[in-house]
Formats: sequence, structure tokens, C-alpha cells
Amino acid sequence: MRRPSQVDAGTAGGLPYLRVGSGPVLVFLPGITAHHEVPVGMDRRFQLGQLRPLARRREVWWLNRPHGLTSGVSMADIAADHAVALRELFGRPVDVLGVSTGGSVALQLAADAPSAVRKLVLVSAAYALGERGRHAQRDTAMWLRAGRTRRAAVSMMDIMGAGPLSHGAAKAMGWLLGGTFVGRGDPDLLALIEAEDAFDLHDRLHAITAPTLVVGGSHDACYGRALLERTAAAIPDARLVLFPRKGHLGVSPSVVRPVLDFLDEP
Repeated sequence: MRRPSQVDAGTAGGLPYLRVGSGPVLVFLPGITAHHEVPVGMDRRFQLGQLRPLARRREVWWLNRPHGLTSGVSMADIAADHAVALRELFGRPVDVLGVSTGGSVALQLAADAPSAVRKLVLVSAAYALGERGRHAQRDTAMWLRAGRTRRAAVSMMDIMGAGPLSHGAAKAMGWLLGGTFVGRGDPDLLALIEAEDAFDLHDRLHAITAPTLVVGGSHDACYGRALLERTAAAIPDARLVLFPRKGHLGVSPSVVRPVLDFLDEP
């Protein structure tokens, strides 16, 4: 058995991964990353900060998107790569948690490959981007193509924060850290942004069979409260946990408790 602090990393099933913890498997699909590699440095510390609270009771597999995405790829194509990887790695249904863009992949996966998903958790994710989220990602792609990394990072961080102060602080951080958030215009990232821009799974939510938990902030700027509520309402028997006065959430300690409680239920 691995120690809780031990981290494995590499490529498995064609996808870059981090693995930490022990217990039942939980596949973790992250939000947008600057590149489609195993994270290093500050990015690795950030990702592991989300994984380790879950890893106290789970063997968490953080999976990045596949290499070589090109313009015209769809969210269904990306989810299909994940379905192949999950069957190769585990050979049975496993729990899947998707954050933000990773939640879009997770929803598509649950709809297209129901035999791969035991339970589904969506954190700050919905069946389609909200208008502000769509605008932020389009601007991010525009600035990356123009070589304006700091402006791209500010656009991406426009969806963060729950109020004027936290929103302004997030954009300032984007300007200061620039490429740490969005890289230098990786074609894989631009293709992913295009795929999510076209993503809308509303008409298929009723067919999702995996027990589902939707977690979000009531002041999420990327999706908005209404989209989170409609997503949960359209998936049969899905549950919704909304944190009041919170914005676009990652997997923080307050999020971990309802997630693990949901996953541990028979």
C-alpha cells in the first residue's frame, strides 16, 4: 500500500497522470491546464493540494487530456479517449470527479460510456458554459493566438472570485503569473477551448444513469447559479450542493466532505 504522501506520475492509458492515496479508485479530471503534460512546479503543488484531502480515503488518479488535440476535436472525442483509458486501467466502473472543464469531459463520459462510470461528481461544472465563461475562454484563446500571455491569463481569471474584491485579486494574480495559468498558446489548449465552446449536453442529461452530485458556488461567474441548478435538475435523482456567496470552486476542504460522503454511500 502506498503512503498517503507518495505520488506516482507518468502516462497510462495514453493519458498523463498523477496518482496518490489508497482505497477505492477516484478518477479526477481537472479544469483547464496550460498544457497536456504531467504537471510540475507550482502547477503540480496546486493539483496535489486538491487531491490529497480526497486521497485520505481514495486512490486518486488525476488524468490530464490526451496529447495532440487539434482544431475541430469535440468533447465527445476527448471523452472517448478517457473511456478507452479507464477501461484499460481499471476494467470496471469507477467513480469520476470533474472540475470545471474536467466536469464537461466527465459529463460527456457519463453520457457516452455509462459502463465506465460508477458515480459522477461535478464541481463547478454544468451541461454548457455560461455566457461569461464562454466569453472569458474565447478571449483567452484570442490573446494566446496573439502571443499576449498576461492578457490571456487575465481573461481566464475573469471567471474567478465571488465579489468585486476577490474578482479583482484573481485578475491581478493572472497578470502577475501569466504563463503559469495558460502557458504559451499550446495548440492542445486552444483545441480544448474550441471543443468546450461548442459543448452543450442539455438534451442528453436525462439519460445519464450514474448517481450524480453537482457541487458549486452560488456566485459562480463561469456558469451562474441557474445553470448549475438546471444541470442537477435534468439528471435523474442528481443532488445539488450550493455554497452560498462562493464563486468558481476547486476542490477545497469544504467541498471534500460532501463529495466523500456521497461517494461512500452504498
